[in-house]
Amino acid sequence: MRTSEYSSADAERRAPERPKRPVRDPFRRDRARVLHSWALRRLADKTQVLLPGESDFPRTRLTHTLEVSQVAREMGDELGCDPDIVDTAGLCHDLGHPPFGHNGESALDSVAAAIGGFEGNAQSFRVLTRLEPKVIVKGRSMGLNLTRASLDAMLKYPWFRRPDSVKFNAYADDAEAFEWVRRGAPVGRPSLEAQVMDWADDVAYSVHDVEDALYSGFISPEQLQPGPEMERVVAVAAEQSGPEVDVADVVQAHARLRALPQWPTAFDHTSSSLAALKAFTSTMIGRLSAAAVDHTLAAAAGGPVARYQADLVVPREQRAEVALLKAVSSHFVFNRPGVSPLYDDQRALLIDLVSVLREGAPDALHPMFAELWREAPGEEARFRVVIDQVASLTDVSAVRWHRRLVG
Repeated sequence: MRTSEYSSADAERRAPERPKRPVRDPFRRDRARVLHSWALRRLADKTQVLLPGESDFPRTRLTHTLEVSQVAREMGDELGCDPDIVDTAGLCHDLGHPPFGHNGESALDSVAAAIGGFEGNAQSFRVLTRLEPKVIVKGRSMGLNLTRASLDAMLKYPWFRRPDSVKFNAYADDAEAFEWVRRGAPVGRPSLEAQVMDWADDVAYSVHDVEDALYSGFISPEQLQPGPEMERVVAVAAEQSGPEVDVADVVQAHARLRALPQWPTAFDHTSSSLAALKAFTSTMIGRLSAAAVDHTLAAAAGGPVARYQADLVVPREQRAEVALLKAVSSHFVFNRPGVSPLYDDQRALLIDLVSVLREGAPDALHPMFAELWREAPGEEARFRVVIDQVASLTDVSAVRWHRRLVG
């Protein structure tokens, strides 16, 4: 632990624990707890770009999570953050994602509208503070009982659901844990560690999704050259970015990236083209990460910085580059012709599961969720347990449960 940047309150846990080894760093201990958790292992069978098993070059939520944690760790270390905290935040950031990625998230949000909806980031917080049982106090789960600083580092959106944001990091039902974590923190402001993790997430998936799409044949390098299709990609990038980036920014970003020696111009699965694709990936991750680190340290007069001593400074140019890469995947992969029926089937499957499990609860639930259902104080809380059960499933197990319960 970098004691100069972190206080005893940062290392505090909701349920006090006596360390097994007094010399062990509390933040390193947090990282180990997440690495050994069931929630992390489940990400191996959750979607990133392709469904698990569809490709011999799979990138799942688990591989993505490991990539995010590595990028975040290096960025945080350069800035002066405790590397284990940002590493842990990277490991935690997708723990609450339901089956079928953002499509599943949308389905559960709609079916759970009457109880505050569903949001993957809020579900991740719920997993860490309640649903992954490691520390039990008077019959009540404290989840993994991570330190305040580690939990705060995974709060990209440190607020409850509100009208001006579709993103949020805690349900009203988890207010006690959320308010304990945010004690003394500036209202609505994520910590520097959370901002680092958030940018590492954007960097990792924007670059790797393009890498996957090129490898899997969803995109050819020729399609990345200027032309009508890339004009549509540019428009999508500007639309999805809001006021941070406009069309001119994305056009300039495309020109800058095409000028890089590593920009993909050919790909045929030979050793040389595979190495060239990997060179593109590593160049982009280094470029996007270094820009944020350098500008943040410059704004902080050299650092080191952590917690609420600074905000991450990401240049507009790099935000536009990430927006372009995201839009490439959105246009060519996620919204490709013919994919809508698959998304409709996934949504229907999850909605079916929620309905049949709610009707058959508690007997139809996994024993742990059946226990939580029986202990729930009312109908809304019981419904939330059903949502928790469905969200905990993997893509593969969701199909299996649906086949068994619905047919």
